Amino acid sequence: MNNHRLSPDIGQKLDTLPERPGVYIYRASDGKVIYVGKAVVLKNRVRSYFHEAARHDPRTRRLVTEIADLEWIVTDTELEALILENELIKRYRPRFNIRLRDDKTYPYIKVHWQEDFPKVSIVRRMERDGGRYYGPFASAYAVRQTLDVLRRVFPYLDCNREITGRDPKPCLYYHIKRCAGPCIGAVDREQYRQVVGGLSAFLEGDSERVLAQLEQRMRDAAENLQFERAAQLRDQIRAARQIVERQKVVSGKQEDEDIVAFAQDERTGEACVQVFFIRRGKLIGRESFVLEGVAPDANGELIGAFVKQFYDEAAYVPPSIVLQKDLDERKIIEQWLRNRRNGHKVTISVPKRGAKRELLQLASENAAATLASLQAQWQADTNRQTEALTQVQEALGLEEPPSRIECFDISTLQGTNTVGSMVVFAKGAPLKSDYRRFNVKGRGSQGEPDDYASMREVLRRRFRRAVEDATQDPGSKARSSDASWRLLPDLLIVDGGKGQLGVAVEVLAEFELTEVVPVVGLAKQREELFLPGRSDPILLPPATQGLFLIQRIRDEAHRFAITAHREKRSKVSVASELDAIPGIGPARRRSLLKRFGSLDAIREASEEELAQAPGMTLAAARSIRERL
Repeated sequence: MNNHRLSPDIGQKLDTLPERPGVYIYRASDGKVIYVGKAVVLKNRVRSYFHEAARHDPRTRRLVTEIADLEWIVTDTELEALILENELIKRYRPRFNIRLRDDKTYPYIKVHWQEDFPKVSIVRRMERDGGRYYGPFASAYAVRQTLDVLRRVFPYLDCNREITGRDPKPCLYYHIKRCAGPCIGAVDREQYRQVVGGLSAFLEGDSERVLAQLEQRMRDAAENLQFERAAQLRDQIRAARQIVERQKVVSGKQEDEDIVAFAQDERTGEACVQVFFIRRGKLIGRESFVLEGVAPDANGELIGAFVKQFYDEAAYVPPSIVLQKDLDERKIIEQWLRNRRNGHKVTISVPKRGAKRELLQLASENAAATLASLQAQWQADTNRQTEALTQVQEALGLEEPPSRIECFDISTLQGTNTVGSMVVFAKGAPLKSDYRRFNVKGRGSQGEPDDYASMREVLRRRFRRAVEDATQDPGSKARSSDASWRLLPDLLIVDGGKGQLGVAVEVLAEFELTEVVPVVGLAKQREELFLPGRSDPILLPPATQGLFLIQRIRDEAHRFAITAHREKRSKVSVASELDAIPGIGPARRRSLLKRFGSLDAIREASEEELAQAPGMTLAAARSIRERL
């Protein structure tokens, strides 16, 4: 056994592990999931973590020391285990797993083929709705650039208007030749779908066929004496050829494949993956992706983790994927990818020589260049943050630069739907996982709405959680599972100046934290900082990193509070409008909001669509249509 002392619970669980495939989950003492893995035989794989410590790499040894509990889920096959592992990593984002950074925010191009007149949009997630998706892309800016160029060739719709062909006048995009104008009948349904079909084919790499079709249409228009139409098609062909010229022919086999290479900093573990997208033998694009949770010695599992997470989200899986390194679980990943391609074969290969090896080398060099650029940017950001925290420390006379800053703000409208916000900045950067919202219930001493009373309530609730969690037994069920409550700020900022500062000082004294938590009040007009017991404010010098940081924290607290207040007010408004309709109670209201998302969407829905919501009837749907 290694030198990590096992709890009796873990020791007992290790003895009862099944000899079956499945997924195992490790949790820390605060209940958070810190690692998810899959195994062909759960008993062998999980027990290996707690034996023969000398064989483990440093990262695994660190993981084992933090394991406070474990659980597992048995599956019928290794393939099911792989799929479940992917889902759990996306759900929990464990810090010891290698993860695609911000994997839920990658943009896609969506062509809405389920509509008669398909529009084109940028979306953040794929749905099974009949649309066709392209991506994911690493940058929304790159997507917009791509679409801006393509729209000159394929003038598509991106608006939400109902297309009847009888609108009295078109929008600006029609006049600048960025929309074909189906709204005014300039093109009919079939003609417009031809335009969007060309766009889709172009995105899929079939540029030669698209160009041939455009040239044929240009000749037909000229023969029919439609010279304006022929000239328009001529200009589109020129723009299309400019795009095609940027696409490099890399294979004469007209094949679809992805070239996947990575670069890693051995000191820090930071890693970047570059993907070359080859369609019909042409390199039509490339994207870079950053991985997090990577240890310096983990490049063996890096590429496998990327392949599983990237192709779980990708809109298209090619029949061939070329990698730098072979995968230990290549066969099972190929089987999984085959399922993703609806039963069509997928081959993962590692070429040792030839054109594909040269492409891999080029992709690797691009990944290294991208990683170096990103590291320079990250270092510049770190330097600015360090400078800002040092300036704040010196201005406020703190012993150390404030690593954790918490800022509180109150948002209300005539005393209704009052919400308090807590935003957290760690080492000068927002830590959104620790942001908190507080629904304020109390009122002032005279029974009237009172900002000071609201701030007092919010601060009491925040620091009561900190003190109670810190004094309870670590194994107590009453102890909060969220460890962030126990972290005290190195600097507490209350938005509102001297009055709110007085409230904060009282609350800190109530919980005996006066000597532990430094506090300042922030006046809204000139970013004046007020310290307890000091009448004149502190003004940070203009155009300094310290001032920019304070302004950013204040703006973020205000934004977060306003957003929370609007959401609360909107929910109350929607609930009151729906509750006023006969036959609509809380259960139907929740069902409608879950299905349609907003009151406006409910208004726009037909009776049949409303009746399809769980718990609804046609009579209740008719009642909603009549009232709304």
